[in-house]
Amino acid sequence: QVQLVESGGGLVQAGDSLRLSCAASGIVFSSHTMGWFRQAPGKEREFVAGINWSGGSTYYADSVKGRFTISRDNYKNTVYLQMNSLKPEDTAVYYCAAVLRKLTIPREGARYDYWGQGTQVTVSS
Repeated sequence: QVQLVESGGGLVQAGDSLRLSCAASGIVFSSHTMGWFRQAPGKEREFVAGINWSGGSTYYADSVKGRFTISRDNYKNTVYLQMNSLKPEDTAVYYCAAVLRKLTIPREGARYDYWGQGTQVTVSS
């Protein structure tokens, strides 16, 4: 049974930092591209960041570029999202997702096979 379990969300103030984690089980983690998505109330789910199977390639949404960093530890079967300089508009439920190795990092949620349950991030102004 595949499980992706996010953690690390919370309530912070604008300018603060948070690190999200997503622990995977039931898949060969090192063979999967991983992505972070988010969904704010009343808005569609959007791509935030992705990382390829080896960690050698990453991709970010323009809205988070320079502030967020995605990384992975294939020994711990975990992907991380370091979020710095948080803004109120970063408030959302954050989800991690996995898809079997691709040549490029998908930005469309429909291309991912597995999803976590999400973790809430709230940034107050």
